[in-house]
Amino acid sequence: MKFISIQKAIEKKSGKVAVRGWVYRERGSNKMKFIVLRDSTNIIQCVLKRDDFKKQWKEIDALRNEASIEIEGKIKPDKRAPTGFEIQVSKINIIGLSEDFPLGKNQTIEFLADNRHLALRTRKLTAIMKIRDTVLKAMREHWRSKGFYEYHSPSLIGMQCEGGSTLFEMPYFKNKVFLTQTWQLHAEPAIFALEKIFTIQPAFRAEKSKTSRHLTELWMAEMEVAWESFDYIQDDAEQGLKHIIKSVLKENKQELEILKRDIKKLEPSVKKRFTRMTYTEALKILKQKKKINIPWGKDLRTIEEDKLSELYDTPIIITNYPKKVKAFYMKEDEKDPKTVFGFDIIAPEHYGEITGGSYREESIKKLKQNLKSQGEDPSKYEFYFDTRKYGSVPHGGYAFGVERVISWICGLENIKDAIAFPRTPTRFRP
Repeated sequence: MKFISIQKAIEKKSGKVAVRGWVYRERGSNKMKFIVLRDSTNIIQCVLKRDDFKKQWKEIDALRNEASIEIEGKIKPDKRAPTGFEIQVSKINIIGLSEDFPLGKNQTIEFLADNRHLALRTRKLTAIMKIRDTVLKAMREHWRSKGFYEYHSPSLIGMQCEGGSTLFEMPYFKNKVFLTQTWQLHAEPAIFALEKIFTIQPAFRAEKSKTSRHLTELWMAEMEVAWESFDYIQDDAEQGLKHIIKSVLKENKQELEILKRDIKKLEPSVKKRFTRMTYTEALKILKQKKKINIPWGKDLRTIEEDKLSELYDTPIIITNYPKKVKAFYMKEDEKDPKTVFGFDIIAPEHYGEITGGSYREESIKKLKQNLKSQGEDPSKYEFYFDTRKYGSVPHGGYAFGVERVISWICGLENIKDAIAFPRTPTRFRP
């Protein structure tokens, strides 16, 4: 008999089925064995009667959580079963036995992190990984629908992109290189050939922060586009996030239920236009509505972003940050040279910055001045300046922090659950 997934068996509702997977839970008596079987799609209760398996009963009775099995039997509705159906088993084939599985209830975060290779089997992490897949697929769909090409930058680079203090330095034969913080410096040259490009690839930040929002290895979904306006870039980021949320709400209802995510908190971000304001306006709002007084020119901290997010049920797009707190490549606003055409998107519900982007500075002179003011050697960036020497055009882009987007959509308490094997200042195993 051909095997089908547990979800397909549930959808069939009746008749003979053959499924396979791992023992999620088990209990029994001298006469019966109840196994909740899991595969990648769902779980289902399976009932085995001792009288039907006299020769195999000793093996069946010895089954423990995470043993792998194949079964055949008749499926029928049962309101008492975890997913509303059960299989009356007529045949079982034990594929792989399991020792006492170390994961159970009431275990510490550290223990689960030490056993992440096994914790991936939990329903929670399985649900998150499925949503992650949908998020990544939706990102690609969004950009491909607009004619973007997928393009990749190197992970080993010879200069900083976002700030020297967060660089991972590595020996490279007789030289030293860094793990990339972003694709951007090597993406910009490609827009003069392909015009519209995107990537989904890892980035690395040597931040010593141990908060619930930081990882040292993360994934970025980034775009870069020629000819378009600063408003276009913001619009595209908003449209991309809306498409991601719509896709998850459509494709991952079961996973959101497992995570107990309140989807009503996500729906406004699909239905309503994102709130937009300048950095200066954000300071005024924080002062008026949250009694927080921030000196102009100081970057917004996590606490201030969180307080601002309490006032809105959609993400907030904040533009025109002070030049001194942003990256060297952001284009100066000619009408207000103290600020740049940069933006961050702050998620609701205290999930902080999930997207950052900007229009790119075209003046080589200003780029060199910015680099020098940050203590960088402009000579390392000659290849980057070349893109401005030979037919430069208005261009810009932005980056989604993949794990931050997933954390918000899933309603996670910690970003570490948004990736299979999180890397932090204190964790690089398993």
